[in-house]
Amino acid sequence: MVRKLVVSAAAALLMVPIPALATSEMGVGDPLIIAHRGASGDRPEHTLAAYELAIDQGADFVEPDLVVTKDLELVSRHENELSGTTDVANREEFEHLRREKTINGTRVAGWFAEDFTLAELRTLRAKERVPGSRPANARYNGLYQVPTFEEIVKLVRAKEAETGRSIGLYPELKAPNFLLEVEGIDMVDLILRELRDLGIEPSDPIFIQCFEVGTLRRLNQRSDFKLIQLIAPEGGPVDEPDMRYAEMITPTGLEELAAYADGIGPWLGHVLDPQSMVQTSLVADAHGFDLKVHPWTLRKENGFLPESLQNEGGPSADGKWRSLWKAAIESGADGFFTDNVKEFVSLVENEDAP
Repeated sequence: MVRKLVVSAAAALLMVPIPALATSEMGVGDPLIIAHRGASGDRPEHTLAAYELAIDQGADFVEPDLVVTKDLELVSRHENELSGTTDVANREEFEHLRREKTINGTRVAGWFAEDFTLAELRTLRAKERVPGSRPANARYNGLYQVPTFEEIVKLVRAKEAETGRSIGLYPELKAPNFLLEVEGIDMVDLILRELRDLGIEPSDPIFIQCFEVGTLRRLNQRSDFKLIQLIAPEGGPVDEPDMRYAEMITPTGLEELAAYADGIGPWLGHVLDPQSMVQTSLVADAHGFDLKVHPWTLRKENGFLPESLQNEGGPSADGKWRSLWKAAIESGADGFFTDNVKEFVSLVENEDAP
């Protein structure tokens, strides 16, 4: 299903329909639908099944979080620690690889992708990361392997050939500063080499994102790929201890950010108050420096919504997500990360229904 490029009357003033990614002008017109780790509301995240379903549901971009194996292969996991998203904790043959590491200032115990070869990692099976909020996804535990970035690219190209649509890639580099300083692994080198080997050009529909500043600055110096500075609700970039995310979203901070990035991926609460739906000035401020704005993350379950938007039924029941999503679209942001592509498409289509 290809989403209809229609919006509400209020949002229509901000967005003009264009063919979905027919050109490289990413983020012009309707807000981009970025499948956050795939169709994560319907399948375990970061699996080929989740990415393919998201494309079938109408996503413009798929977003793989990238970590690295011991033999320097890029694979897709939420974090480099594997026990939350695979069955590694139940695999006795890998007990000897259990470690404790300090990652971005936090002591973490578990099993880490950079200690596994790709062959070892491929014997693991994915599982649902948040079964309390998505119990239905746990039905698929044990079915899927951990995909490589190359496999995701091949899937996207196959779906482009099948559908006739252009489908973008939106990789996030996970903990690159830790990997470089502690493990001696340079993710900047790895991602640029991989993109070159896969024949992906800066003019293709691709954004590269990261929470760290130095990584993006290096990518900006070495390539012309479009870069997105991720912005968390609290704290600051781990590689810039004197910098705070709150400062980065001020006009002065955005001006400095625009020197190395093409856009920002802010927490949704930076764009509007999820309780009152009142918009901030961030979208307009960022647009003033020619920065795209792609907030995260639109989700529908109670467990991911503020208390005022929750319904009865516990964390896995759907909350009052429509009102929040509509307000988000009306903010004028250029695209949104969402775990629920099908619902986003339906919301946009039904806004124009009689």
